[in-house]
Amino acid sequence: MAERDVTGGGLGDAGSVALEDRNGTAVLHVDGALDLALAPKLRQLVERAARLRPAMVVIDLTGVTFLASAGMAELVRAHRGPAASVPLRVVASGRITLRPLELTCLTDELAIYPSLSEALAS
Repeated sequence: MAERDVTGGGLGDAGSVALEDRNGTAVLHVDGALDLALAPKLRQLVERAARLRPAMVVIDLTGVTFLASAGMAELVRAHRGPAASVPLRVVASGRITLRPLELTCLTDELAIYPSLSEALAS
C-alpha cells in the first residue's frame, strides 16, 4: 500500500505536495502554484523521500498551475543537493511547467518526462 503525506502550501492552501511510495520509488505529486509559499514544502518532502533511500525520486508537476523561480530552484536543489545521491526525474508537459524549464535551460540538466508512467517505466 502506498504511503501518502500531504502538506498544504499555506496562504489559502494554494497548493500541496504529496509523497507516495510506489514499489521503492518516491513519487512527489505537486498541485497548485509551485511558488515561494509551496517551495519549502517541496524541499522538505524531497529530503524526507531521500532519507527513505528509494531507488529513484520522481517529482510530478502535472498538477502545477504556476511554476515560479522558487519552484525551479527547488528542482535544481533536489538534483544537485543532499538528495542528489538518488536519481531524480521530473514530469512536466505543456506551457505551464515545461516552457519555464526550457527557457531557463533546465531541460538540459534535469531528466524531464512527459508523463508519470514514462518516468516510472524508464
